[in-house]
Amino acid sequence: MSELKIAVLGVGMMGADHVARITARISGARVVVVNDYLTDKAEAIAAGIPGCRAIADPLDAIADPEVDAVVLATPGPTHEKQLLACLEHGKPVLCEKPLTTDVESSLAVVKAEAALGKRLIQVGFMRRFDHEYVQLKSLLDAGEFGEPLVLHCVHRNPAVPPNFDSSMIVRDSLVHEVDVTRFLFDEEIVSVQIIRPAANPGAPQGLQDPQIAVFKTASGKHVDVEVFVTTGVAYEVRTELVGEKGSAFIGLDVGLVRKGAPGTWGGQITPSFKERFGQAYDTEFQRWVDAVKAGVNVDGPSAWDGYAAATVCEAGVESLNTGQPVEVKLVDRASITGA
Repeated sequence: MSELKIAVLGVGMMGADHVARITARISGARVVVVNDYLTDKAEAIAAGIPGCRAIADPLDAIADPEVDAVVLATPGPTHEKQLLACLEHGKPVLCEKPLTTDVESSLAVVKAEAALGKRLIQVGFMRRFDHEYVQLKSLLDAGEFGEPLVLHCVHRNPAVPPNFDSSMIVRDSLVHEVDVTRFLFDEEIVSVQIIRPAANPGAPQGLQDPQIAVFKTASGKHVDVEVFVTTGVAYEVRTELVGEKGSAFIGLDVGLVRKGAPGTWGGQITPSFKERFGQAYDTEFQRWVDAVKAGVNVDGPSAWDGYAAATVCEAGVESLNTGQPVEVKLVDRASITGA
């Protein structure tokens, strides 16, 4: 395959960014179909890309014979139906998180893919492709820190959309730390507790922000996460690993640090996720394109990873409501042949 022909479903902020990424920075692929429930927006984006068409129905876009592979940047509630359509047509798909919006449908997608006997679904947990996380993972695997013991994480956004509620902080923001924990430690999270500090006075009425999450992994490792999505400042993601023989810190945004009068010291904080993880998205997409063209289809987080994250987040939402630690109830992966 000389060129992978891609359909991008959902061309809001994330999807439009992916269209631009594939068009300008990814080699060996081009966007041939776009879809969005706002048809005018899809048509406007298609008009700016040679050989690209807008198709109004997402299932028609998936089935289109010109399309080799699919990128899903549509709202989470639509994912199950669209993923199953990709499986039906045998088309590799890079699905932005979440895999689906509930545990039952996520597990159904995992089982449907496993029944095919081949992997077609990759979930868009882009931090696995960020050079700092990759470096930290390599040092961990090489035993540089001895036994890893504790992970401290910070996840801060300047603002969130008006419809963001307290449970979405778990499902849409904390979910990244869920995947980071599983990625770095290569083990499952077995319990989660959400602690509710005093709410930010500047947050929308009723939004429990910030939140503190505490994970326990299968081997007893401790992970704590501060999630604060209405800071009004900038986008900050930091991770500190503490191990038996040392520690490491990533996400410090250490670019230019300036000193000047009158006694000032400092630099700049990343304004949004697009700048902080732009390299990670580019790497993720290039590796996915290369994998699909090579017939491998997946070079990153799998449908199982999406299901596991959904299960941890469901326990997190329960803990958000009760304040108590909640057990994470994953099915036995070995019970699903091919998962």
